[in-house]
Amino acid sequence: MKKLRIYTDGGARGNPGPAGIGAVIYDAQDQQAGALARISEFIGNATNNQAEYRALIAGLEKAAELGADQVEVISDSELLVKQCRGEYKIKNPDLAQLFMKVWNLIQKFKKVTFHHSLRSGNAEADALVNLAIDKNNR
Repeated sequence: MKKLRIYTDGGARGNPGPAGIGAVIYDAQDQQAGALARISEFIGNATNNQAEYRALIAGLEKAAELGADQVEVISDSELLVKQCRGEYKIKNPDLAQLFMKVWNLIQKFKKVTFHHSLRSGNAEADALVNLAIDKNNR
């Protein structure tokens, strides 16, 4: 069994505005060994919530490439976490489309859990978001 932990974050400067995604993937059994993958990507104009979903999608795709069969997702977006757990309805049509991509991706794994974290507990993914946006705005 290969369990990976994905820290994801997405953000936009302005809402909508220039947006980026960040994700850091660790072996859940040995996080001290360092990150298995880091994602930092500018995604163009998007809302904060769209960027959060796009970061999750990128993280799940990478976890599948790395051969994970279990995934623990950690995000500072309460909306994303609660929608993915089924606790909140998805009313926005753009987010509903992104959620369907997430739903299809999680079918590749035996188990996926979602956990909410404060921004301070997700600092590395947050830094990758800002790096992506900053690189594009030079």
